[in-house]
Amino acid sequence: RLQSKPPHTYIYQTSTTNRQNQSSVRDFILLGFPTPLEFQILLFTLFLIVYILVLSENVIIISDSKLHTPMYYFLKNLSFLDICYSSVITPKAMVSFATGDMAISYNGCATQMFFFSLFGTTEAFFLAVMAYDRFIAVCSPLLYHTIMSKKRCMCLVCISYFFGCVNCCTQTGFTFSLAFCGPTHVNHFFCDVPAVMKASCSDTFVNEMVLLVVCGLIIVTTAIIVLVSYIYIVTTILHIPSGKGRHKAFSTCTSHLMAVSLFFGTVFFMYAQPGAMSSPNQGKVVSVFYTVVIPMLNPIIYSLRNKEVKQALIRQLKRKGFVC
Repeated sequence: RLQSKPPHTYIYQTSTTNRQNQSSVRDFILLGFPTPLEFQILLFTLFLIVYILVLSENVIIISDSKLHTPMYYFLKNLSFLDICYSSVITPKAMVSFATGDMAISYNGCATQMFFFSLFGTTEAFFLAVMAYDRFIAVCSPLLYHTIMSKKRCMCLVCISYFFGCVNCCTQTGFTFSLAFCGPTHVNHFFCDVPAVMKASCSDTFVNEMVLLVVCGLIIVTTAIIVLVSYIYIVTTILHIPSGKGRHKAFSTCTSHLMAVSLFFGTVFFMYAQPGAMSSPNQGKVVSVFYTVVIPMLNPIIYSLRNKEVKQALIRQLKRKGFVC
């Protein structure tokens, strides 16, 4: 009877210590890129240059008043999303590179994860909506403005944000229901879901399955919409008698195809495969690409293949005095 007490006392003390450790976690330490100071300065410079380009390029598209069609309405919203989800990550990363302070508060980490999941998921649905827009433009050109009315465009935007809200609430809620014990190191340069999960001291199997199922469902659903839309688009283009007409029809879709390939390729690598959490170093590099580089590339991709977007960029640059 006397020998049975110490184990119970020990268990009580251990659980009390764990509760104290969990309640005392107020900050996460973002490990970022473990490199020398010189490389951190280089990273800060690169992130700063790319972030300035992200802001300037996307603001130019948003602010141009001569882009009115539904396609450009979606493109402006895509530019807004690129600014938002890049801004959730990049400024904090630049401060960390410049000062060496890698700490982020518990609430700050949750907020960063919430908004990054919101804008990233919404962008995936936006790309699917833009594929549907191209499908209507190529397959039903005479009814395009009737089908893609202002009301329908606004509904499609709202639906995209709705699914973004569902995913960000799910991922953030499940992740921050985990226990975090003692000093918590996140092996990433921002609070991404897989990295924060790995920093937890509790069992994450359910969370990993939720991440895999929800993100896989989002990627598969949006990818199917894109794929089916382009099957109909290609079929319609092949039935156009003139080569010039086929080239003109397909040229309106190539920029969107490039943007879709870049975004879905990197997101699938990160979130929709079982080994997504097993290669943190590769994940960091891929994360830099889709959080910083893709928002910079999207306006360039659309301007290279679209004469009206290119003219809009030139108009705004002339207005600012950058081009004579």
